[in-house]
Amino acid sequence: MAEMKNLAKQTAIYGVSSILGRFLNWCLAPMYTYVLANSAEYGIYTNVYAWVALLLVLLTYGMETGFFRYVNKTDQDPVNVYSSVLLCVGLSSVIFASVATALSPAVAGALNYGAHGDYVAIMCITVAIDAFCCIPMAYLRYKNRSVKFAMVNLVMIFVNIFFNVFFLIICPWLNKVAPATVSWFFDPNYSVGYIFVANLISTLSKVVMLSPELRVAHFHIDVPLLKKVLSYSLPLLILGVAGIMNQTLDKIIFPFLYVSDVHTWTEAKAQLGIYGACFKVAMVMMMFTQAFRYAYEPFVFAQNKNSSDKKQQYADAMKFFVIFSLLIFLGMVFYLDVLKHVIQRNYWEGLKVVPIILVSYVFQGIYFNLSLWYKLTDKTYFGAVFSIIGLCITVAINVAFVPVIGYWASAGASLVCFFVIMLTSYFLGQKYYPIDYDLKTIGLYFFLAMGMFAVSKFSPCEGVLKYLQNTVMFIAYLALVFKRDLPLRAIPFVGRFVRK
Repeated sequence: MAEMKNLAKQTAIYGVSSILGRFLNWCLAPMYTYVLANSAEYGIYTNVYAWVALLLVLLTYGMETGFFRYVNKTDQDPVNVYSSVLLCVGLSSVIFASVATALSPAVAGALNYGAHGDYVAIMCITVAIDAFCCIPMAYLRYKNRSVKFAMVNLVMIFVNIFFNVFFLIICPWLNKVAPATVSWFFDPNYSVGYIFVANLISTLSKVVMLSPELRVAHFHIDVPLLKKVLSYSLPLLILGVAGIMNQTLDKIIFPFLYVSDVHTWTEAKAQLGIYGACFKVAMVMMMFTQAFRYAYEPFVFAQNKNSSDKKQQYADAMKFFVIFSLLIFLGMVFYLDVLKHVIQRNYWEGLKVVPIILVSYVFQGIYFNLSLWYKLTDKTYFGAVFSIIGLCITVAINVAFVPVIGYWASAGASLVCFFVIMLTSYFLGQKYYPIDYDLKTIGLYFFLAMGMFAVSKFSPCEGVLKYLQNTVMFIAYLALVFKRDLPLRAIPFVGRFVRK
């Protein structure tokens, strides 16, 4: 139980920074929907950041997980592992940034961004720096310095928010009332480009904050060690690329699939903007999944080093992940009429896909938890196989149905993709690294949550009665959790005030 409490503590700290940080970034969504000229510009923002997510995986090429794997080996010097991985990722990032900047005008033309090669150049430099910073951030996680990890992320996010507000709200206002104060650097027509500029500035601030961790590294690469790390990590690159494409490919290829004789590029970007804005609404689930991941991966490898039998802790972690992710799902779908106000009214037509996106996030989180079996058995190639299977599903459904039903196909593809690879990973995992997951409890909560959602969806209640009905069901779900699987006395701090 002590291990689970430590995991809960780490998840809470990482969660504060991840959830608060992503929430603050999430708050930028309504600003973008109101400030940007139209949903087509929001579509450009959605498309660029989908590419960024893919590039970040390419530029880290599984080295984060490789670092955790080898830094926890008793026969390795942690600083030596850290230095070798850091320098390798740093060198590849510099090469990428240089080449991408040179080719940015051609890339912008291929993406139909017109003459805005600067969009591509700025974001390629930003993602290269971010990839480099992933390793010192992983080092903080290894050292259990969760507070600094949280502070670095939060400060970077505050810098990003400040410059977004500065460029998109303050500067346009000053340009009207006192143009001489900003006319020397501000272009009122640059619009979405300032989002990318703000991101670059915030990423540079991250480098400054991580300078103490950068000084820890020795400027020497242990080539034999690096070969071992790369041998372990490169299969994860295939896994990571296919995995992130399962999440972002729809936003990358959507404009190309949607545009036709009857749909222009502007309309395609506008539909992508609506879909991207509604994805923002569903990001609460991703916040929880990411916070759990930050604490869970170091926990898995550290526990595996200390003991050969930690399977019960892994099973418990899975159960509680499902319980609380479904709690978030219910909170989102029950009060979506309130949450929808985070985006502008013109985007509300896409809100019907939010429940589908949320369930796909649940499956994605379960799949991540299941992935420990092939990481601990060094069979990382299975992760690549699963991701390729998912990618094939994602591509097939998007290509077949986006031209017909638009972003509904993209949301459905994500759901089917993660459901299939989740089941495939589970059954193979039980063969190579069997864990007695509490399927009875997991199934109970899943079908209960889906049943409650169905009741809410098809109930004739409206207005206040609808909210009352949903609140009663939400409390009932919580009561079952506390009664059956998480007694209040077992919760840190709260348990002090609860008697048996």
